[in-house]
Amino acid sequence: MAGSGSPQPKKPNPPRKEQSDLRKPLQVMHISRKDEVQSQEDLDSNNAKDNAELKRTNSTKDTSGKTLVSPSKPLQILNQGNDIQVEIGSQSSVELTMGDLLAQENLPQRNKPESPSYNLEDFSERKVDEFDFDEGAFLAALEENEPIGNTGEIAKGSVIGVESDGVYVDIGGKAPGFMPKSECGLGVITNLKERFQKGLEVEVLVTREQNADGMVTISCRALALRKSWDKALQLAKEGKVVEVKINGFNRGGVTCDLEGLRGFIPRSQLNEGEKHESLVGKLLNVAFIEVTPDNRKLILSEKKAATAEKFSKLQIGQLVEGKIISIKPYGFFVDLGGISGLLHQSMITNGSLRSLREVFDQGDQVKALITDLDPGRGRIGLNTAMLEGLPGEILIEKDKVLREAEDRAKKAQTILKPKEEEEEEELK
Repeated sequence: MAGSGSPQPKKPNPPRKEQSDLRKPLQVMHISRKDEVQSQEDLDSNNAKDNAELKRTNSTKDTSGKTLVSPSKPLQILNQGNDIQVEIGSQSSVELTMGDLLAQENLPQRNKPESPSYNLEDFSERKVDEFDFDEGAFLAALEENEPIGNTGEIAKGSVIGVESDGVYVDIGGKAPGFMPKSECGLGVITNLKERFQKGLEVEVLVTREQNADGMVTISCRALALRKSWDKALQLAKEGKVVEVKINGFNRGGVTCDLEGLRGFIPRSQLNEGEKHESLVGKLLNVAFIEVTPDNRKLILSEKKAATAEKFSKLQIGQLVEGKIISIKPYGFFVDLGGISGLLHQSMITNGSLRSLREVFDQGDQVKALITDLDPGRGRIGLNTAMLEGLPGEILIEKDKVLREAEDRAKKAQTILKPKEEEEEEELK
């Protein structure tokens, strides 16, 4: 009703008239070309060629009659990484179809790199002989560049120069080896030019490898000492007795010279240890106790020399006679005139032995063959089983076996000598 206070319904707003576009948006086609990457310089040059060709034509029509490109609106291609943007014009209403894009294939080809062609025969396996390889030249190059003179190596050469501080020796390297005056030999050398004349052939030991100039340090003294230590080790192993001259003393003993080495004899190893200072200048026969080249330790003994002299008179296969001085669970110790030998239980008989005292007792005289001899350690191995005719004969007829020991020993020696020769050849 007209006078009522009820609110009137709101009328809907009429739809607004859409504003016509005053300016058509920029038409851009985005094309992804991942298979071809071109530089900006290539694109610019290609754009110029395309625009020139497009100006010569009025228009290009596709099958549907749509204009592809207007002559007044040149084609512009923008490069952005792997993507290419084609701009046709800012105010043109032209459209592009897939046929239009395919038509671009007829345009001049861009500078696309050709893929290399390979021949499978190029990858066939080739033999070493097919290459230009000269084995002789290769080995000669290696030998020429190989360093001469490693530390600890023995070299031979000739003297080519003598200076006040040392001698130069040609050992075949790029540069001569230098031997300092203190390394020219054992003892003191007063006149180098007289001792080392030019052209003299010498044998030296390399003590330091070559420096930047290719020169190595060599020594006659070090080589002489090495040979002396080797000789001392061999003499000690064989249990030899050597003669030395005493050249000094101290509270503990006396010193001597042995093949250029400094040896020491403790007072306890001297026959006259109480007056050891009076031995200076005298000659003594000594044996070896300890030889250690690494520590330059050479210990000798005058008392042991007597034992060593007795060992020097013994040999394997020799028949010896002695007195049993001790009985141990493993055998008998026999005194052989100042030195003792062991008659082991396994060397007594080839029969079945129940007790050691079944055969010999302490104080008995026994004859036995020497089957093992170690002068360096002072060991002598004895054997009575080889004197038996039948296994266990010494258990039944001990007196007969000992009485015929010399004749039986000759037969056993024919067996032992070949074995001894084989052992010596193995050691050599």
